[in-house]
Amino acid sequence: MNILIIEDEKLAAEKLESMLLETDPEIRILAKLGSIKESVKWLLQNQADLIFLDIQLSDGSSFSIFEQIDVSTPIIFTTAYDQYAIKAFEVNSIAYLLKPIRKSELSESLQKFRNLKTAFSIDFDVIMAQIQGRQPEFKKRFLIQIGEKIKKVEVTETAYFYVLDKSTYLRTFQGSNYPVDYTLDKLETMINPASFFRINRKYLVNMDAISNMVAYSRGRVKLELKPKADDEFDTIVSIDRSAGFKKWLNS
Repeated sequence: MNILIIEDEKLAAEKLESMLLETDPEIRILAKLGSIKESVKWLLQNQADLIFLDIQLSDGSSFSIFEQIDVSTPIIFTTAYDQYAIKAFEVNSIAYLLKPIRKSELSESLQKFRNLKTAFSIDFDVIMAQIQGRQPEFKKRFLIQIGEKIKKVEVTETAYFYVLDKSTYLRTFQGSNYPVDYTLDKLETMINPASFFRINRKYLVNMDAISNMVAYSRGRVKLELKPKADDEFDTIVSIDRSAGFKKWLNS
């Protein structure tokens, strides 16, 4: 989960970051911003999964951000004052946390976000295909450009997709690596979910690439892939995906 923190008090921002990582070690903090100006600039060029937003910033009320740009990202508001609650829920707010933030409330707000995300992750093309009695069309191959050469890689040849240094790659069963021009979020909607599963924020794996599975801490599952991943600890199924992963394997 990629999170943006907008908080003008440095210590408060650092404490929130620490609490978030304690709650879920797989959370990634994209940035910590302290003003309306830099927040607008960042949001025009970047995208987060979730924003934690302090209402009172160094250069004014954070509500003015929404007057300058359209923000569709879900938001959890944080503030020391409760008089802003109603206005907060006029935008994309899913929770409203009063400072000092308690870890239990933080955890509940994150779970609420996950539940809402699952509920509203609807692929309308798939739904229409089911209604019309036809199979949805999934991507069959990728065209990879390497210099002046273009190579065709079939999805069936792909063992897994992975993220490295903010770029996305595919690795074939033969061990070759190629860059792809899609995020893992986008790839999830493009390829057959019966064959591929997103195990965490870094890996989208082909069922045929799983050579072994080991029970890990906190109900997670550690995967051994073929070909092997560069870091075996990157292929642990995240806590919030473990139940779905086991259901996928058993389907």
